[in-house]
Amino acid sequence: MSKVNRFVINNTTASLSVLFTNNEFESTEQNSNKAIDLSFEYLRVFAPTDDKGQATGLTPKVYHKKQVKLLKIESVGKHGYRFIFDDSHNNIYSGDYLQLLSVEYQQRWQGYIQSVTTAANSREATIEIKEVK
Repeated sequence: MSKVNRFVINNTTASLSVLFTNNEFESTEQNSNKAIDLSFEYLRVFAPTDDKGQATGLTPKVYHKKQVKLLKIESVGKHGYRFIFDDSHNNIYSGDYLQLLSVEYQQRWQGYIQSVTTAANSREATIEIKEVK
């Protein structure tokens, strides 16, 4: 089991770096620290739960998040960390879940890319157009 040691939000690359410290006894500090990078879009699409509190699993239920930004991270004690996105969504990510997202990245991302083949399921942000009379 690993513990999150530090987060680095990189708005230039729209990604989050997560530095873990392993709880296991290891001989060198270099071997005991590990970092992962996850895009804001990937974190938002594969949030632990959807807006209704249902687990998301491997099938994405959210689209149009290519431009989403991670605004803030708050500690939620033993539960994990609340990620607050600019689309008003927030969710609690545990250290274990962040590691799972890293391990399953290829499988999840490929499934997501295959599911965005239609305009209804696009990665691009939707633009609300209102007719002015």
